[in-house]
Amino acid sequence: MTATVLPPEASRRILPALATSTAPDVWVHRFDDRTHGWTLAVATHAAPGSSQLSLGGFRIAPDERMRSEGFTPEREAIALAMGMEEKVRWSRLLGVGGPLAKRDLSRIVGGKCVLAPTPDARVGQPNDRALLDFAIAGFQAIERESGIFLVTGQDLGHGMLHDGSASSLAYLNARYRGSVVADTSGPTAEGNVQVLLGMLRAAEVPIAQATVLLIGCGNIGMHMVERLRPMGVTLLVCESRAERRAELAALGIRAVGPEGKLALLAEPVDAVVVNAAGGSLDAATIAACVANPRLQVICGSENLAMPDPAGTDALRRGRKSSCPTELGGMMGYLTAVEEYLAKADGVPFDVATVMRAAAALEPAAYEASARQRAGGFAETFEQVVEGMTQG
Repeated sequence: MTATVLPPEASRRILPALATSTAPDVWVHRFDDRTHGWTLAVATHAAPGSSQLSLGGFRIAPDERMRSEGFTPEREAIALAMGMEEKVRWSRLLGVGGPLAKRDLSRIVGGKCVLAPTPDARVGQPNDRALLDFAIAGFQAIERESGIFLVTGQDLGHGMLHDGSASSLAYLNARYRGSVVADTSGPTAEGNVQVLLGMLRAAEVPIAQATVLLIGCGNIGMHMVERLRPMGVTLLVCESRAERRAELAALGIRAVGPEGKLALLAEPVDAVVVNAAGGSLDAATIAACVANPRLQVICGSENLAMPDPAGTDALRRGRKSSCPTELGGMMGYLTAVEEYLAKADGVPFDVATVMRAAAALEPAAYEASARQRAGGFAETFEQVVEGMTQG
């Protein structure tokens, strides 16, 4: 099995925004199964022959993403790899991570694996094993032919196999050394919580008096619910799945579908946390955030949350403190790399080390948000963090 490898200049043509990013070189390894109609695209900042660790989850593209405007596996993988590289950059700048990840940060770069399946091969469908075997063969070929190391784990599209024998991640883990199985949703949620707490503290909003709107309430969102409710936070939720909305209602939490998002954003909320499948911070949502006089904080860990990067400046001009979701979401990748390195070193992996590491995000988020406010929002949150770490 041999990949078609697209060099950085081809990647920049596919996604022009890559050219102006902090790390504009991305290679894409593409595999096609023309018999079944499957495509695997692995985008990575790891240069061929570099022996770098390419970190990023293995996404089996949801149908809604595959139907979104401009979707191709390559474009999606490049955009997600850019986000992963930002997470790596934030963890370097802030010095956040478990002990093994901090030791090896110099050789870690961002990447992402995106698989576009057919309906009959999604996890839980009859051809799911064949689909995963196709992906595994691709991962092995990349390591063998390119001299880099893929570390990949939990992302969208995973679950129990059709025959009920194992989860898709366990199946991958048993057959590919770079596949990790740790549940990254807990540490990712903890990172979300710590960023939120720091930013609310900077806005002088007492946590027990805060009203927080969660946009998207999957595994990460439910962990946040478990953490925030005992603190006295009033929670509102926008969630697409009716069964999850019913679960939240049973907890006494008001939850609405996507059609009710803008109405919720008009209510007196202090913070918005985005953890949906992508695109939550679209132009209409940005405008609603700016128009809400009480809203102080926007954060979360959603991948590809803001379709138009100009939204960052719109929020800044509206005097809203908006933390990049790549910063808020770094603990997920740090969990995966900690598990991988522990296995490589022959030592036990302890997710508690990553949960403890997440606590460093609260003071960092507080300082960045406080400085941004003190400076009259002349700079974005990102610019403030960069200034903090350089000075």
